[in-house]
Amino acid sequence: MIMKDMNRKLTNRYLIPAAVCLLGICGLVFYYFFFSFSARPKTEYIYIDNNDNVDSVLAKLSSIATCHGIQGLRTLLRHSTYSKHIRTGRYAVTPKDGAFKIFRCIKNGQQAPVELTIPSVRTLDRLSAELSKKLMLDSATIYRVLTDEKICHRYGYDTLTIACMFIPNTYDVYWNISPEKLLDRMKRESERFWNFKRREKAKQMGMTENEVITLASIIDEETANDAEKPMVAGMYYNRLKLRNAEYPNGMPLQADPTIKYAWRRFGLRRIYNNLLHIDSPYNTYKNVGLPPGPIRIPSVAGIDAVLDHVHHDYLYMCAKEDFSGTHNFAHTYQEHQKNAARYSKALNERGIK
Repeated sequence: MIMKDMNRKLTNRYLIPAAVCLLGICGLVFYYFFFSFSARPKTEYIYIDNNDNVDSVLAKLSSIATCHGIQGLRTLLRHSTYSKHIRTGRYAVTPKDGAFKIFRCIKNGQQAPVELTIPSVRTLDRLSAELSKKLMLDSATIYRVLTDEKICHRYGYDTLTIACMFIPNTYDVYWNISPEKLLDRMKRESERFWNFKRREKAKQMGMTENEVITLASIIDEETANDAEKPMVAGMYYNRLKLRNAEYPNGMPLQADPTIKYAWRRFGLRRIYNNLLHIDSPYNTYKNVGLPPGPIRIPSVAGIDAVLDHVHHDYLYMCAKEDFSGTHNFAHTYQEHQKNAARYSKALNERGIK
């Protein structure tokens, strides 16, 4: 009995301190590796690029980390091969994440995607600049890819029509996406957009997908009023398909936005006769038919306005003199001249040149 009591006392003498030590170690491990890493109340993001090393990664994380969190992460990185395999990307740090989870994410490249919205811009250099704001790619790299004929041909376009592949929706992509994977994604999204219903509508109009998008780009430049776009589209479609004694080869579109594009003077408020003589394939006053490519990335509303255009017999339109953003439509050139005179008078009264 006495021996049992002595054994029990010895056991308690060593086990209790050991248990306390073990609990302390577990507490420290939890505190440094699993307790909240971030000092911020909301999710933050860090961006790791090709120029980063372990020290710069730690510096980026230090700006949002607690003292114990960054110490725990530093320990994990020191005892890993991370320095030899740094993965670029955009990584989320939530208030609940511990150092171990952060370590696992950056080591395995478990990124948080970005929302990439394709902007409705006019030129490829502007598209490149806008995309570069959301991606690791710089604008020069994107522009170089978009203006490479071989790359464009690989996707079924040329440098004048490649913008047709970019449907202006919002997509989840990885921040460090490569130019090739970006174009692959845009090609898939374009094919998804051009479903059977849209393809059939284009086919019934006798137009290709690129032609629909090119016409839609003109419609979007003509009016921001989505409700009126199908009406405007119907007018331009009538011109495209017109064949008579006066226009045996078709009636020129005579679209003022294409003149602005040809001159690259997008701020013009009025189109004077001296601007109509520019030698450019985008000059729809001199050339019959559509220009060789879109004059901007059109909106989905603009594309669908072409496919669902209003069937009417108007051939002319002019902006309304009330500056409502809508148009007066006319069947004959004589009617159109009257509408144009009223609009010109309104411009003069406002001093718009």
